[in-house]
Amino acid sequence: MLHRPDNKAREVARRPAHQVMTLPRLGAFHQTRLSFMRVLLRRLIAENWRFEVTTFDIDASGVGHAVYTMHGPERSYSLIAFAHDLPDDQRSDRVIATAWDATFTLFDGLPSPSDVARLSAQVPVQEQGRVSQSELSLSRANRSTRLWDYVLECLAAGTQPDAQRLDEVGYLMRTTAVYGSGKFGAADRASLEQRPEFREPFQVEMLNVYLIRCFVVDLVEHMARARAPERAVALAPDLRRRLGIGNSTGLGMAPFLLNHQVLINNWIAAREEALARIRTLPAAKDGDWAKLSQLAERLTISVNAQRPDDPRQAAKLAELRKDLQKLAARLETRSDVARPWDNLWHWAEGVLGLEGQESLLTLLLELRPDLVDQLAVDMSADESAMARIDGRMSMSALRRLIENRYAWALKIDWSDAAEQARLWYVSAAKSEPRLGDRADADLANFEQALAPGRDAAQLYRETEACEAENVGQYLMERPKHRHIVRRIQIAACLPYGEIESNTVSAQMVPIDLLRAKLSFFGATAFDPRSDRWLRINMFQNAPFPVEWPNRDWDDWVYPQARA
Repeated sequence: MLHRPDNKAREVARRPAHQVMTLPRLGAFHQTRLSFMRVLLRRLIAENWRFEVTTFDIDASGVGHAVYTMHGPERSYSLIAFAHDLPDDQRSDRVIATAWDATFTLFDGLPSPSDVARLSAQVPVQEQGRVSQSELSLSRANRSTRLWDYVLECLAAGTQPDAQRLDEVGYLMRTTAVYGSGKFGAADRASLEQRPEFREPFQVEMLNVYLIRCFVVDLVEHMARARAPERAVALAPDLRRRLGIGNSTGLGMAPFLLNHQVLINNWIAAREEALARIRTLPAAKDGDWAKLSQLAERLTISVNAQRPDDPRQAAKLAELRKDLQKLAARLETRSDVARPWDNLWHWAEGVLGLEGQESLLTLLLELRPDLVDQLAVDMSADESAMARIDGRMSMSALRRLIENRYAWALKIDWSDAAEQARLWYVSAAKSEPRLGDRADADLANFEQALAPGRDAAQLYRETEACEAENVGQYLMERPKHRHIVRRIQIAACLPYGEIESNTVSAQMVPIDLLRAKLSFFGATAFDPRSDRWLRINMFQNAPFPVEWPNRDWDDWVYPQARA
């Protein structure tokens, strides 16, 4: 439950679900102060976590292992990295790949030599191996074919790589999977969630990726020194920071927002509460307008650096660039009206597109960390607490819930084939979610329950002349509806617990689901490769541990003006 601060004046309400929870809007989300990468780095820096490279046993060709450790107030965590010599023709982003340039696990504590020996037989084969409760994650990464060799050659020659060329890619390696929460034998989240450092969602995975980034830059510098000991140089600090960790993400992630109603409600509710708190502020503080203008300029730098091949994303970025120009002009007026940020928000809703509005949201949240950052603790969820179906609920009450929470679904003509053109299923080869055509009869028996709008509407139609008095009686005779009844009852309690768009329509864009989730991770530089998978960047522009004491890094996600 999110608690609002005391405020005698009328508070600005959170945006309603019908405005926020549509796929086009979710597909325009950007990172915010509440994104999990930023939550992690704030904690590491504030609590003075200590970074240490405890092992770096890698040969001149880049093969071997390393151990990178973060020491916190109570515990230490170690990334065990295995570097491999992968032929170019074996490098693939596909989930069906069986070999990678590097493989990793995040270890709970300090690994012994026997731990490393055990994991050296398991981690490099990923899904084919098994890890233990001592391991918190399993991941892998591949070198960028556009950047790795170039940077290596530059450093070995004693020169710095071209900054613009670095910006065009943004990473030296990209992960193709970061598994946690009990997969392949790793520690389950339930065993970790009471630890303060893992209280917020996905902190294990974000720590894993941050340490991978440290290792990757060290690896390319090490290989350059091995190639040319007398001439090689290290990457300049500002060039290092420009390099994040890439990621390739496909449909495997897409159903997450549908399968975790309570969790996604809490994520969105925290985000919307943060916006409402800022909009409620009665006046701007000294320097607020200047700060907002500066951050908008820095966001523009990031947006202008992106050059996606995907036509849809290119069009969205073109619109966003225009919107940022409009915003920059509007910020110059620096209106002194009451509730200036609410006034600015209403202006944005009338003038800016979805990308522009959601960009403004992320900028506004930067103004008052004291009102925003505390909300991160509310973003976790005990989803089991709401899993029980209330069989005592009357059927009339259930129908009223559908009318109230699924009015959008009742308006859809589900007899139109285009509205049910697709279906979700799980591949036999990799047990990964996939999206198929309903016209393919071979898939019909494997459909997953990932069309809540259609199922709610179907339930509503079938209960028009229902004789059962309550939900329990009804489901005893029609158990196939258990999943949607549970969803409806959960959605009734959670304002942002349901996506209010058709998830099996021919017009549905799957990467909108991916982008929404990745924005909460803190990803940037969304680069769709199709409507079903995309590349992103993680921790780009973030400080490395040695830089933490240098300055306040709270705004690291917004790049400084490029030289």
